[in-house]
Amino acid sequence: MTDVLFPLEGKRIWVAGHRGMVGSAVVRRLGTEGCEILTADRESLDLVDQAAVSGWLQHAKPEAMVIAAALVGGIHANNSRPAEFIWNNLTIQTNLIHAAHEAGVGKLLFLGSSCIYPKLAPQPVPESALLGGPLEPTNQWYSIAKIAGIMMCQAYRRQYGCDFISAQPTNLYGPGDNFDLESSHVLPALLRKFHEAKAAGDPSVTLWGTGTPLREFLHVDDLADALVFLLKTYSGEIQVNVGSGQEVSIRELAEMIAGVVDYYPEIEFDRSKPDGTPRKILDSTMLTKLGWNNARPLRAGIEDSDRWYREHIAKT
Repeated sequence: MTDVLFPLEGKRIWVAGHRGMVGSAVVRRLGTEGCEILTADRESLDLVDQAAVSGWLQHAKPEAMVIAAALVGGIHANNSRPAEFIWNNLTIQTNLIHAAHEAGVGKLLFLGSSCIYPKLAPQPVPESALLGGPLEPTNQWYSIAKIAGIMMCQAYRRQYGCDFISAQPTNLYGPGDNFDLESSHVLPALLRKFHEAKAAGDPSVTLWGTGTPLREFLHVDDLADALVFLLKTYSGEIQVNVGSGQEVSIRELAEMIAGVVDYYPEIEFDRSKPDGTPRKILDSTMLTKLGWNNARPLRAGIEDSDRWYREHIAKT
């Protein structure tokens, strides 16, 4: 049994970004830990306002924090709005991490992204690959911001002794996902495309790129479970990879989604569009050795995401 270094029961824990997919999943998971969950919506706290963030933390006095607040999006969103992605993410995380130190927060978990790693990193990608080569050009601005967040946690740990840690999830999906075709990630975008093709009776569905890139996907509730595990059991400066260990090509993913939606159009590929990184799967050996390996099968996770889409998006 893994030793608990930071018990959560009875603690005041702030989940920054609680309305997002990851933040809401973390709130759901923390609901079973006997802790007091603190939240602040955008109307009451602007995370890009440094003075406001500092004042809120000094007043609320959380004992732990999870930073799930970020501006996120897929290849198109990152490539077309680079200034928004780097400025918003740098500003939000800088304000939160520094204010947490000033307020004496006992534990902080910063949520990074697997895109911090080089485009041609060794596969599966170990934590040691960080800063080992050029980034994927289409989302490098977001990646740089996330790398800065990891380095801030390391710096505040080294200089001030803050118990600030970071975790890097693989591609996420699940309840609360973004299904907008202009800004979503590949799995929710495909789920929506197949539903809309089914409703319209379209004979084909066109996807970006070649369909050959290999990806790993993790259900957001599984991520939340891993993050709570890390809050309780991990204290170190190395960022911890959080993946499912299940790898699939984009074509195979599309075919799996067709099966879940129960609609089988011709799958075509627009090769004029970018593929992104050719292969990306995280080496989650470190997390497994710490004692967590609870990711659900991809097909079961897609079925859960499909139910959420039909109940919350398709009906609107």
